[in-house]
Amino acid sequence: MKKLLITFFLLIGTINLHAQINDTLTFDTFLVWVKSYHPLSAQAEIMLTMGDMEVRTARGEFDPLLYGNLDKKSYDEYTYYDKREAGISIPTWAGVELNGVFEQNTGQYLNPENSVPSGGLFSAGASVNLGQGLILDDRRAGLRKAQIYQQSTESERKSLLNELYLQASDAYWNWSLAYANKALQEEGVELAETRFQAVKISYEQGDFPAIDTVEAATQLLSRVYNLQKAENELFTRTQELNNFLWDESGNPIALDLQTIPERLYSDEPLFINQEELRVLVANHPQLMLADYEIASLDVDRRLKAQSIIPVVKLKYNFLSEEFNQLDQAGFFENNYKWGLSIYTPLMWRKARGGMRLAEAKIDLKENSRKLKELQLRTKLENEINSWIAVNSQINTYSANVAALEMLLQGEVRRFEIGESSLFLVNTREVSVFNSKVTLNELLSKRKISYAKTRFAAGVGFE
Repeated sequence: MKKLLITFFLLIGTINLHAQINDTLTFDTFLVWVKSYHPLSAQAEIMLTMGDMEVRTARGEFDPLLYGNLDKKSYDEYTYYDKREAGISIPTWAGVELNGVFEQNTGQYLNPENSVPSGGLFSAGASVNLGQGLILDDRRAGLRKAQIYQQSTESERKSLLNELYLQASDAYWNWSLAYANKALQEEGVELAETRFQAVKISYEQGDFPAIDTVEAATQLLSRVYNLQKAENELFTRTQELNNFLWDESGNPIALDLQTIPERLYSDEPLFINQEELRVLVANHPQLMLADYEIASLDVDRRLKAQSIIPVVKLKYNFLSEEFNQLDQAGFFENNYKWGLSIYTPLMWRKARGGMRLAEAKIDLKENSRKLKELQLRTKLENEINSWIAVNSQINTYSANVAALEMLLQGEVRRFEIGESSLFLVNTREVSVFNSKVTLNELLSKRKISYAKTRFAAGVGFE
């Protein structure tokens, strides 16, 4: 019987996780699922739609406008006036507003300036700002700002997806860590149970003292407690992972109990191109958003600068009784009307104050952007350093685990020849288990560090 126990101890040196035939949810498959169906991913796509609708709304300011007026006054059986007008106004990106009008006015007391031929009068022409508004006006500024917002929604979408990528990566590898630790604790319980039964039989046959059965029993109970903790941790991490799983219809789903994660240790080592990430951080979504905000503020500044220029508005219209004769009229020859409006404030305090305020806002945002870029680059360097450090720690601790396993095997051999005790063997074995748990934590930390480094550079699901 003692030979049976010794044979068991010889197997302790190679503690491996259970080999299970289960469905594996790989990390890449998990990310694809999250990106495709998670509500935050859907929200990110909605942002693009909002940008498109903002531009469409701004373009609506350039839509042609149809209008009509009817104004009639009748009193004491007299028709004072009957004025009818219909027209179309067409704004253009160049700041010129085209218009066409048809008037038909009658009445005994009609204002002479409103008199037109009995068949009505057509007019067609344009109005243009020659001073303020020539380069930029409210309508064009609104469209330009809407276009900038449309571009910024892509950066907002990317920023939201990057945040989702980091959270999902953290949840997955914590789940994988909890699964690996649970499997390790199950292995420990099985070893402790087998040892306890072997020691108990050996005690009954007189090979071991009674105290050894107590030692084996306490070790078993300790392992069972650790397994219970690991099972609770796995349950918690699984529930956290379920928060990221949704189906095509937008309903939350839960992992099947038989589903297992990808191993913490990968045969294909992760690689980070540090120089590439240092270049990519210059296009970080948060910096791009700051750039778009600065561009929008610059539109405001240029619009405010226009207010310093005097308002000079020129209007000119051809007049004709027949619509098909409008193109036959000559400028300032006959049948036309025109006007010129000019006005400007004397001190421009409102205009100058508005422009200086716009410039101050730009300076403030530019300084904020510079600070943000420095913070992002510092964050990236810290994550790169953490990545390098955790890889070094894994290499160091892997060697430590191997050394502890050698010590355990040596203690087993000493126990076989009667130079050691069950207590010392248990102590060595506990060290091996604890070291493997720590190594699992480092492996999980490396996976999460990889995601954090990419996130710091502004890269996520790409």
